[in-house]
Amino acid sequence: MALQKIDLNNWNGNPFTAIGKDWFLLTAGTMEQGFNFMTASWGQMGILWNQPSVTCYVRHSRYTFGFMEEQDTFTLTFLPESQRDALKFCGANSGRACDKVKETGLHPIAIDGGVSFEEAKLVLVCKKQFAADMDPADLPQNIADQFYANDAVHKLYIGQIVAAYTQA
Repeated sequence: MALQKIDLNNWNGNPFTAIGKDWFLLTAGTMEQGFNFMTASWGQMGILWNQPSVTCYVRHSRYTFGFMEEQDTFTLTFLPESQRDALKFCGANSGRACDKVKETGLHPIAIDGGVSFEEAKLVLVCKKQFAADMDPADLPQNIADQFYANDAVHKLYIGQIVAAYTQA
């Protein structure tokens, strides 16, 4: 099966399910210069600045962080349930320490200046519009204690969704 470009307005998925339950691969970099991907289950989809947009979060300690900082294009790849083990692996292992492509058996593809995977059921190609570090001092104390007491802070990235693809 091949990916086919769609009008995002015709996607009838549920972002709460797609992000929070199904998870996604956040990928930054290029096929030519190198890339990394990580599993994410936090994010938002909606309209910002009159454009379809996503917000995603990457801890400074993640290998993907450097790729997000260097590139303006990133992708969100939503995989079918049959790829749940790949999502689990990519959430628990760093691309610094292993070859995630080899370990998961996923097949990377170049797509609109970014990288996604042949196995995708949905790909959102995004252009970075804004990025900012989250400051735990600005958060409610219980959230700062729960999520940042012993781990690196997140940087939030807002991307304009410039293209969407699903399986043909």
